Amino acid sequence: MFNTTTRKTNIIASTGTMTYRNLLKTLHNPDELLDVVVQPALFMLLFGYLFSGAIYGSVSSYLKILVPGILMQSLISAAAGSATQISTDIHSGIYDRLKSLPIPQVAPLAGQLFADILRLVVAATAALTTGYLMGWHPEAGLGWLIMVIFLDIFLGWALSWIFALYGLVAKSLTLVESVSLMTMLVLVFLSNAFVPVKSLPHFMRILVTINPVSHVISANRAMLNAGYWPREAWIVLYAGIGIVAVFAPITVLVYKRK
Repeated sequence: MFNTTTRKTNIIASTGTMTYRNLLKTLHNPDELLDVVVQPALFMLLFGYLFSGAIYGSVSSYLKILVPGILMQSLISAAAGSATQISTDIHSGIYDRLKSLPIPQVAPLAGQLFADILRLVVAATAALTTGYLMGWHPEAGLGWLIMVIFLDIFLGWALSWIFALYGLVAKSLTLVESVSLMTMLVLVFLSNAFVPVKSLPHFMRILVTINPVSHVISANRAMLNAGYWPREAWIVLYAGIGIVAVFAPITVLVYKRK
């Protein structure tokens, strides 16, 4: 009984230390800060002021459509950072050194995934704050905004497991960065994030409709603008649970065998 309690305490303490380490890496690395702070604000400003007139006629009208889309884009980009950080540690030899320490073997991976939660919170805050400063506000109220934040951060954290797995198996850091960027661009720009679906060619409407990111953004808009829990929100919630249930064990297994 005594040994079991000691081991659990070691796991918690070691995971907390690794989480703190990864947060410090983000704070002291300008490239990683760009992903979670500058990029959400920059995309919100560019799309809001450059394309609002052509798409919706005014900034205020377009922000109701844009903010949920930029929010999801920011979280996917932040989640993709998990692959980059893990790949960096692997190819620099840091993970080998961490795994040689007298700590639970899974602690460095767990620390990365817990640190991702704060990265997701910062990215969401940057996107929503920029939208608010541009004149956007959640018509459904603060309660629905909080629900959207929790739902989207949970989904972003679930996606972090997929990106973490890719970071473990990828052959090079350059490949990880390229594939992560392309994945984010394809998922977001082939969705209903920025333009009305009805304005797209027929074949693109099909792609947008089957894109899971479109369901997330539709759920966000329904909750933020109309104040109700749509069917898409259940899809997002169950999808996040399913992703974690499938990819978390696989990622841990691959990490232990790495």
